[in-house]
Amino acid sequence: MGSDDVEQSLGDFLASRLERDTVEARDLHRLSGGASRETWAFDLFDALDGRREPLILQRVRRGPLSATFSMEAEAQLLAAAAEAGVPVAGVVAASDDAEVVGSPFLVMRRVEGETIARKILRDPELEDARAALVGQCARALAAIHRLPVDAAPHLRAGDPVGQLRALIDSLGQPHPAFELGLRWLDDHRPAAVPDGVVHGDFRMGNLVVGPDGLVAVLDWELAHLGDPLEDLGWLCVRAWRFGSELPVAGVGERDALYAAYASASGRSVDPDAARWWEVLGTLRWGVICILQASGHLSGASRSVELAAIGRRVCENEYDLLGLIGARPSTDHTAVPSSAPIAPVVLHDAPSAAQLVEAVREFLEGDVMDATDGRVQFHARVAGRVLAMVERELASAAGDLPAHAARLDALGVTDDADLAARIRGGSLAAPADQVTAAVWADVLAKLRVANPSYLLPEDL
Repeated sequence: MGSDDVEQSLGDFLASRLERDTVEARDLHRLSGGASRETWAFDLFDALDGRREPLILQRVRRGPLSATFSMEAEAQLLAAAAEAGVPVAGVVAASDDAEVVGSPFLVMRRVEGETIARKILRDPELEDARAALVGQCARALAAIHRLPVDAAPHLRAGDPVGQLRALIDSLGQPHPAFELGLRWLDDHRPAAVPDGVVHGDFRMGNLVVGPDGLVAVLDWELAHLGDPLEDLGWLCVRAWRFGSELPVAGVGERDALYAAYASASGRSVDPDAARWWEVLGTLRWGVICILQASGHLSGASRSVELAAIGRRVCENEYDLLGLIGARPSTDHTAVPSSAPIAPVVLHDAPSAAQLVEAVREFLEGDVMDATDGRVQFHARVAGRVLAMVERELASAAGDLPAHAARLDALGVTDDADLAARIRGGSLAAPADQVTAAVWADVLAKLRVANPSYLLPEDL
């Protein structure tokens, strides 16, 4: 459906649902962000008195998991959360009928505040908010975890490790680093606790922040039943620090979060258990990156943003190996003994790398200067993608033979074979050699995908 059709259909739906024949949707426009759903802003205009109410439309993005989201159940959970004192945006209406606006959707009131993480972490006017956020997040999480487990009909429990393993298998993209992480998770499981309501995506980027701190908790589509410490571990995943060195969403320390949560919930936090959930969260975000890229690759939702996310998997492999202590103490990297052969030139100048460079400069210059909003954001993403391709072209002559040599030294044919043997425990090579080979591959991928993500000791 085009935006005009969505606007008309949405207005008719709200007029019927709210029993206000004089209202219509106006000025519908797409906002940036939202990997599992599209977010749009619009005004609900009332012709009777000329009043405009600013609202938000969230529509499920077409993709592999689109059928798993119930917006009506999410609206029910949001209502229960609001009643329990969790700061949320008020729900206006929701429907799982894909015929109304093209997919299931939720309409909420627009709240004032900032959601862009880098602004929250850096803007001087939000300095007081940053100082208050750890305590406010702890109190909001405690309130979420006090919700009754039947607060919404879609809440389900499950084994998170088994679910991740099954999801990896279904995506058909095995990763040896993830298999090392899954084995560590199996070997270090914390003691079981009674299930509670878990938000599932409580992190910077899903929080609306104002001058006084937390204004609203957004994006409840991943809510489920499980160990409440899952939310604390997820909040500490490095991806949600956005360049800050502070582990809790880029604004605080773990000890402060644990103490504030214990005070608000009456439940003490076992740091080892919380760390287990941080490891699982890191692996989980890596798998989600694969899943989001698959939406682009399958054609279900073509997007340069989703395509770029697929190359963020190695960031999570890097963090995961560090968290589980799998960084090798010495370099066991196997490299080819002969120097790479100079490539034979067929095509005319400019080279492929030079063409990529020219397009990147056009995007980062002319296109970004002439656009704003979503188009400007995607031009920036596209520029970063092309810079990544430039690095890959420049490093391929060394990286590919070295990768092949490491696989050969382990006695495996490819990454899929290595991942399967790690899972099955059938590798003949010593464990430290396996770890070193996986580590070297992850470093090679990350130096292409995002070298600025590397810690100083790995540059």
